[in-house]
Amino acid sequence: MRQHLGWPRPDGPDEGGSGTDGNDLWLPIEEVHWDGTPIRAEQAIDDGFAASAVRDRARRRTRPRVVRQRDPVPGLAGLLGLGLLAAFFAWVSAEPFWLAVGHGTTGTVVGECTGGGLAQRCRGTFVAADGRFVAHGVRIGGLDTAGLRTVTAVPARMTGPEGATAYADRGGTLHLRWLLGFGLVGACAAGIVRVTGTAGLSGQRARRWAIAAAVGGPLLVTVGFLVAAF
Repeated sequence: MRQHLGWPRPDGPDEGGSGTDGNDLWLPIEEVHWDGTPIRAEQAIDDGFAASAVRDRARRRTRPRVVRQRDPVPGLAGLLGLGLLAAFFAWVSAEPFWLAVGHGTTGTVVGECTGGGLAQRCRGTFVAADGRFVAHGVRIGGLDTAGLRTVTAVPARMTGPEGATAYADRGGTLHLRWLLGFGLVGACAAGIVRVTGTAGLSGQRARRWAIAAAVGGPLLVTVGFLVAAF
């Protein structure tokens, strides 16, 4: 069975009274709706919408990613602060490291302590056992200074005449000093990588160089203090 899709002629039906002529279009009933609308036309429209949706999704996926620019002030402030902390920890750990590994001069130290509690400080004069040098005004470390006012002939060690501290540590506490200090240097280096955002750089090569620079800075400072304290 075929469905008639022709439109009536403007001048009315033909002489046969059928309302159609030889130019009318007839389609199989399987290809039209009940009102004569072709199924193919609707299918073409649906296909067009589907293709448009696919193109839109493809454009959204291929759209370049917009990277927000970070405010450089927090990163610079964090870099400066953590760099100074790393330098401090490296400085206070350099002499204990050399003394812990066996480099240093033994002798005795005498001096006085001032202040109290956490603010108590002891300073005095270190005399090398072999008489090579005498260091005045050095800081005395490693003593139980609670209530102590006078330090009299206490055995101690120094890295050399240019050292700033005479250590009277007992029981291997020197290892704890330098291990803790260098560990804090490493923590500062990791913090610099974090606050400066070097780990989030897009290029792999640039990211590696940036991380190497962020970690290498505190390490170079540590090596410098080790050389100076030798």
